[in-house]
Amino acid sequence: MVRTDTVYQRVLALANKEQRGYITPQEFNLFACQAQMEIIEQYFYDINRFGRLHGNDTEYSDVLSILHEKVSELTFSVTKTINGDGIANLPNNEKLYKLGTVMIGTHVAEMVQPNELAKMIASPLTRPYLAGNGVSTPVYTLQKAKDTVTFYPYTTGYQKTLDASITYVKKPSCPYWGYVVVDEKAMYNPNDTVNFKIAASEEGELVNRILGLAGITMQKPELTQVATQLEGTKQSIEKQ
Repeated sequence: MVRTDTVYQRVLALANKEQRGYITPQEFNLFACQAQMEIIEQYFYDINRFGRLHGNDTEYSDVLSILHEKVSELTFSVTKTINGDGIANLPNNEKLYKLGTVMIGTHVAEMVQPNELAKMIASPLTRPYLAGNGVSTPVYTLQKAKDTVTFYPYTTGYQKTLDASITYVKKPSCPYWGYVVVDEKAMYNPNDTVNFKIAASEEGELVNRILGLAGITMQKPELTQVATQLEGTKQSIEKQ
């Protein structure tokens, strides 16, 4: 977890240095939420990129381990009963960010697109089927707008009740620097503050991204320049 007040104070200190500009609490809260989601999305991009590299390079393995560890802080598991139509309800769509592993009993279910499902069912070689202990080769389609997954095969006539184990990445709440206005000045209110939900090691990255967003949105290139310089310094240190 990263304290929102710490990030805001660092952003203000860098933005105000040499009178580069002031970022209001409203602006900071908006940029903070966007920066947090950009960093989380970068996790999945990097996992996909490094995961496709061949070989067992220790450096890449370490990077992947760190990325998976960061994602694990946002990962949750639930068990949902599958109804007679093969449908299981997902966590509320506002909380569900990405779907992870889905299982029926000890069998991992594969997600397929509706057009792929039609082709699978048409072929005896790829058609999902029911076995005595449940679904042997389960697949499912995702209806994110309805917060449901539909499993195949699953029929009303199948008597055994099955549960689906669903792992998912939860969309974190937006960080918020709480404040009250006293004499036309924003004063920090810890009771109304929501901290960042990502790893403490991301504090510097959050500062850089928020400064960059502020510079672009507020048309203050000086702030973008500060963010670029900080990012360049960070990368130089990491390469040492």
